[in-house]
Amino acid sequence: MPAEPASTRPPSSELLAFWRERHLCTLTTLRPSGTPHVVPVGVTVSDDLGQAWVICRRGGVKVRNILAADGGANVAVSQVDGRRWSTVEGRAVVLTDADSVRAAEDRYARRYHRQPAPNPERVVIRIDVTRRLGLS
Repeated sequence: MPAEPASTRPPSSELLAFWRERHLCTLTTLRPSGTPHVVPVGVTVSDDLGQAWVICRRGGVKVRNILAADGGANVAVSQVDGRRWSTVEGRAVVLTDADSVRAAEDRYARRYHRQPAPNPERVVIRIDVTRRLGLS
């Protein structure tokens, strides 16, 4: 399946449904050395698949990798279920304000059917999606 710029056409209902199902995902960031850092995460997406969010700890490697890229970092999030898979790529920034964290926690609770435990070190990675691969 070819890569498709996110703005080329709206995501299909099948693709949106897939991103609403409960799946563990991976987030790939780049270390300052340029090597990939791939970790399991929970990901939520906007209704148009234009943005994705990951909640995480402020001091985590993924956050440090994004902050090291001045002005945001290129990242990818992926999920797979048997033969179905989808990857979204985009520019990531780290949000630290309470409103963004609370909104991301609420989205996480809806997708994963559980409220994340309170964590004063929590931040949000927001990804502005630029490309979709896989399931269309």
